[in-house]
Amino acid sequence: MGGAEKQTVLIANKMREAGHNVMIISLTGETLVKPDDGIQLNELKLEKTPFSLFNGLFKVRRIIKEFQPDVVHSHMYHANIFARILRIFTKLPILICTAHNTNEGSSLRMLAYKYTDKLASLSSNVSQDAVDSFIRKGAASANRMIVVSNGIDTSQFDFSLNERIEKRSELGIFDNTPMLLSVGRLTEAKDYPNLLSAYSLLVKNTNSQKIPLLFIVGTGHLEGHLKSMSKEFGIEEYVTFLGQRDDIRELMCATDIFVLSSEWEGFPLVITEAMACKKIIVATDAGGITEALGDCGSIVPIKDPNSLAQEINKMINLSDKEKEVLGNNVRERIVQTNAIEKIIDRWISIYTQHYE
Repeated sequence: MGGAEKQTVLIANKMREAGHNVMIISLTGETLVKPDDGIQLNELKLEKTPFSLFNGLFKVRRIIKEFQPDVVHSHMYHANIFARILRIFTKLPILICTAHNTNEGSSLRMLAYKYTDKLASLSSNVSQDAVDSFIRKGAASANRMIVVSNGIDTSQFDFSLNERIEKRSELGIFDNTPMLLSVGRLTEAKDYPNLLSAYSLLVKNTNSQKIPLLFIVGTGHLEGHLKSMSKEFGIEEYVTFLGQRDDIRELMCATDIFVLSSEWEGFPLVITEAMACKKIIVATDAGGITEALGDCGSIVPIKDPNSLAQEINKMINLSDKEKEVLGNNVRERIVQTNAIEKIIDRWISIYTQHYE
């Protein structure tokens, strides 16, 4: 499950805890992370045909009439356009449409956003960089899209020494061996070729007894290509592709450095999870990454493996005290700026403002 889907479920769960009646409608029926008990989940299982879309619109119309929500909040391109079309013939008191990236697809998608913009009460995106990108592309008006960042449940994500020891033992990592971790779909946006290129440079310039191990979590259509790259670079013995995992927090505790090599982003939820777990972070200057990290991590240019390798090496060689200070700083920052409680308060304020 991607960050946007996880964020949607987290918001729904926290709204329910705050006493609100919540329903989730999934267009596809591929809900990998289920919401808490008490939240209704309707999976439409839509197919990519006009008939399925038409049938889905009328099915949701019936659901809306029965549920009678005060607010409809859609997330990501397909749901946003679906909800806007729905509003043409269905009464929705408030429709908030949230995009989750600087790049949600082709120019045709941006045109669809542009020509349906006024059907939404308000649109949002997860970083200022992403909002600016949508406005530049004409997909949103300057006064109709705001920034609301992703939230993180800091009670669920925190560093645990016991979990670090257990997970490193499970992965077969000696305590004095540096571990690098990257999490994200194996797609163009995450630019794993950049990471593998940087890592190969790091390996070539590191004593064989001190080579850090790289673990990559995620699935996607580039998996075969990336594994071939690892072999071509001669680093396959040091790189482990873990596939899809449900133990991200434990892996965050186990790692020494979290690396994100993206070419473009919105406001990556995985960065907030790493920050909450007090991780040293090296990331590219993509989307809202810099907004999330501030001056509490290392930022390098996109598509620059040399800079990425140098910065990873620099972080590996920090003293234990320096690593501890950086780790404490990144957690403090994310608790202050992106704790889910703060984000929920922001959304409730927005809902209330537009409802009145």
